[in-house]
Amino acid sequence: MTVHQEAVSVEDFAHHLRELVALIDRGRGWYAVFRRRDPAGMDACLDGSELPPWDVMEALFSDLAEVRGAAYAEEAAARAARLHADCALSLDRRPGGRARLVERLGLMLREQAYAAERLRAAREGGAGDEAAGTLAWARDDHARATARCAELRRRLSALSRTPDRPGTRAAAPARPAAPEPAPEPAPRASPPARKRKPTGARFAGLDTEDGGADKVPVPPAAPAASPRGARFGGAPAAPGTERPAPSPDPAALRSAQAAVGALLRLRAEGRSGEAHAVLCEAAALPAHRLPLLAVELHRAGLGADWATLLWEVASLPPDGLAAAVDALAAAGRAEDCGRLLRQGVARPAAEVAEAATALDRAGRGPLAQTLLGAFVRTRSPQEAAGIASIDPPRLVPQLLAAARAVSEARERGVEHALRAAGLG
Repeated sequence: MTVHQEAVSVEDFAHHLRELVALIDRGRGWYAVFRRRDPAGMDACLDGSELPPWDVMEALFSDLAEVRGAAYAEEAAARAARLHADCALSLDRRPGGRARLVERLGLMLREQAYAAERLRAAREGGAGDEAAGTLAWARDDHARATARCAELRRRLSALSRTPDRPGTRAAAPARPAAPEPAPEPAPRASPPARKRKPTGARFAGLDTEDGGADKVPVPPAAPAASPRGARFGGAPAAPGTERPAPSPDPAALRSAQAAVGALLRLRAEGRSGEAHAVLCEAAALPAHRLPLLAVELHRAGLGADWATLLWEVASLPPDGLAAAVDALAAAGRAEDCGRLLRQGVARPAAEVAEAATALDRAGRGPLAQTLLGAFVRTRSPQEAAGIASIDPPRLVPQLLAAARAVSEARERGVEHALRAAGLG
């Protein structure tokens, strides 16, 4: 899942970030929170000294959704995801890049463990507005640390998979799953005694010793496919939307529990490479086992590993991707389906066409439309025409419908490209 493209520098991404910040209300929302809690870190991201973690970008796109609408923000986020992945790969391939990633992952794993301690303490903190505020911040800090650990692991994995030549770009980053969504919090309580202040732009948004009265903005109400809160791409589906089989296959259950047990042991021992190998093996299992594995991973607190597993599944051949999406849809995991399809658009156009056709033939037309819609949003009209040439009677109308859902301008662009290719 690699394509060739000019490298994107941290300075290039900072320019994109400054354009985004100019569109939002900087006096409120998550941008204002980051500004108060880690001004130096936010400045480092804006001036091109640091690449912001992806969860910070998602938070800013949540702010953008407030002023421009969810559809506008989602389209902007898809473009930014590609730039962010390009920039991360370019940065990581510099001399010493791998060592820096490993060092940061070690630091972030310690932050994650510390945040987990704070979260456990906050859950035992009783009732009242002050306790609710402490719990909400502890949840947010733990979710961000978990997301950043997953992002760093993906960057290490992309660095291993990518040939060492200029202009190679990894697929856009998956949006890591948060363990649970934070409720609307009360004003922030005083910090616990064991407070440690993380430093550097990569920690932008994690809890700091400011002792202020920040208030987390309420996430915008939106459908599952739209930005929702600071981690809009990975927030869990609303209760009742998942429908795991009431009587799972015993062999599948044993397999899922064995995988989770191995991951817990390997993570505890710091053997992240072997843990990733377990996830790669799980991605190759029969697709019908995925929903049960998702349940077991989340039950064990390994939501970040589920996000990584979905990333690996997105790299499967088209028929494997289509089977996985079908299995997750049958289990009611609509948000996981959407995330998997959005990740899948980074593959070659012919493979996207094959996956869309497989989904359509399996009676999953809406999912095929979701895949094509994500493709049309993030790829050129000429690439869309390349998809249509695989199966014109089936794919031309679907691509036009997908482009129409994006904008009139995108529909006209796709129509022109189809005519130029002799398909319109």
